[in-house]
Amino acid sequence: MLQGFLRVAAASPLVRVGDPDFHLAQHRDLLRDAERAGVQVVVFPELSLTGYTCGDLFGQATLQRAALNALLGLLDDFPFSGVAIVGLPLVVDDQLFNVAAVIHRGTLLGLVPKSYLPTYKEFYESRWFVPAALARSREVMLPGRGVVPFGVDLVFRDSMVPELVLGVEICEDLWMPIAPSSRLALAGATVLVNLSASNEIIGKAAYRRQLVVNQSARCIAAYVYSSCGVHESSTDLVFGGHCLVAENGTLLSETRRYQRDAQLLVADVDLDRLRGDRLRTGTFAASQLYELAPEPRFVSFSLNSPPQPLPLRRWIDPRPFVPAGQEQLRERCEDIFATQVAGLARRLEQVGKPGVVIGVSGGLDSTLALLVTVKTFDLLGVPRSGITGITMPGFGTTSGTRGNALALMEQLGITRREIDIREMCLAEMRALGHAPFGIALEGQTVESLDAQLRQLPPERRSDLVFENVQARRRTSLLMNSGFVIGTGDVSELALGWCTYNADHMSMYNPNVSVPKTLVKFLVDWAARNEFEGEARGTLLAIVDTVISPELLPPDASGKIVQSTEDSIGPYELHDFFLYHFVRFGTPPAKILFLAGQTTFSKPYSSETIKHWLQVFVRRFFTQQFKRSCLPDGPKVGSISLSPRGDWRMPSDASAAVWQADLESGSASTQ
Repeated sequence: MLQGFLRVAAASPLVRVGDPDFHLAQHRDLLRDAERAGVQVVVFPELSLTGYTCGDLFGQATLQRAALNALLGLLDDFPFSGVAIVGLPLVVDDQLFNVAAVIHRGTLLGLVPKSYLPTYKEFYESRWFVPAALARSREVMLPGRGVVPFGVDLVFRDSMVPELVLGVEICEDLWMPIAPSSRLALAGATVLVNLSASNEIIGKAAYRRQLVVNQSARCIAAYVYSSCGVHESSTDLVFGGHCLVAENGTLLSETRRYQRDAQLLVADVDLDRLRGDRLRTGTFAASQLYELAPEPRFVSFSLNSPPQPLPLRRWIDPRPFVPAGQEQLRERCEDIFATQVAGLARRLEQVGKPGVVIGVSGGLDSTLALLVTVKTFDLLGVPRSGITGITMPGFGTTSGTRGNALALMEQLGITRREIDIREMCLAEMRALGHAPFGIALEGQTVESLDAQLRQLPPERRSDLVFENVQARRRTSLLMNSGFVIGTGDVSELALGWCTYNADHMSMYNPNVSVPKTLVKFLVDWAARNEFEGEARGTLLAIVDTVISPELLPPDASGKIVQSTEDSIGPYELHDFFLYHFVRFGTPPAKILFLAGQTTFSKPYSSETIKHWLQVFVRRFFTQQFKRSCLPDGPKVGSISLSPRGDWRMPSDASAAVWQADLESGSASTQ
């Protein structure tokens, strides 16, 4: 398997009710299509070798023999190198069962009977079939095939790929309070398949989709669901051929219903991700203590990987923190603001609803924190005048960001202050004996130094002490002014792009788990949906401003020259790396592979992506010491680097293994 991905398919063939020979041909055609598509596991509908709507014909020995012969014929001429699961009626010990036959390269691995037979409303299955619980045998003797395992306790696992374990259930089984797939998942099944014949009535498709998606989430598994199509008998019912593939609560793909051609729904499921999620979810393993079930019987097989890497049949979200749909975006923004406001409100109530102070730079992070603070004061019924916004222009501040900061504070109705920190910073650098950029400070004034700084060539614009003095001076002024609201986001914290004991510190930070790509969107959304007039214009101007700490001098024309993304890389890449690295524990080589499978806002070469991923890995490890002492703040999404919450990591851990993985994997993805 390529980078831990398994290619699965749900097949819905054409149906001619009661004609196994026709269905055998249909199965072979779809299996050939699956082979060409690089599919490794394909599941067919319930009773796919006969059709589901045979009614009392199931009791006819003629149909029973024809179905068995069709199965044997499929085994003899099996045009597929992977695993296929097909459905048929099968007589065992003078009892008729609705079974799923699991086949690998023409070998029948096992037979799984249906556990729950619906006999209510439009369903009448108990008239023809016996439930699995009444089975007397654990094995079946098939003509020319010897003894084959039989039962609901069968689990099929790949002897070479421990992450690939198959569990099988049939239609109604999924709709039960405790589905067989739940116990199969606890036995180790990572890929659950369902052979179904679910008819269509108003609203059922949505409910069916919810069942599949939710079961995949409860089981932390992939779930492949196949249902029969429109050519089943329409005497009283209509079938839509609804096929779905879900993975741990996410719908990966589904078919359009009511198609009149045979369907093959193909998707790639991430077994590595599923394994990681199970390992990180301690309660998953613990649930085995309470869900008593028969000891599973394991049946081994071994898949071959596709001879050539195939294009990934799966959408990789280039902006995993930002929903794509407009309604989802609206809900996400409302939820995030509500969470941030609730957290800050509780903290302010705890400390007696004090006035607060916030540094307002005219950048994205401070703007979002200010908006959250304003909403919090409105919620608590406290006048906005209790919020003191302080903008502190330094040697790198441009007129644009300064103007936006002052305007926004005025438009939001908070208390506005401006403190020019340049003189204080000049005095501190003199006390330290520091010559910024090699410029002697003797006899220098703020104005003369500022003029020289603007003339510096690009190759000389590097001075860490010069930057840190300004950053720490700003934080010192804030800390001595009141209860400080922090502004830094989780993307900066992941990279350590903050000055220790400067913008790194506050009394409470509502942005602490919000990634940069989402910060930008939240401010843009707030501008377009929550504010009007001048405030909207100011917010949109902030969104369009180059992301910069503004700690290095601008150019001679007063424009920003210190671009954060030029220094540490594009935030859309780093947020992509962060999401997969922390949320799923994805190895760097696989992150590189995934980044190559999606489309970002602009094209990046594989070399560029690898370079910035190297930067991410290195900085993530070396900058952990900053994350070990973060201020409190709310977790708003799936990623948090709080040392008290989601992320506990030694500050002196080595990145060597992760760097080696990236180097070894980058060669294999070329």
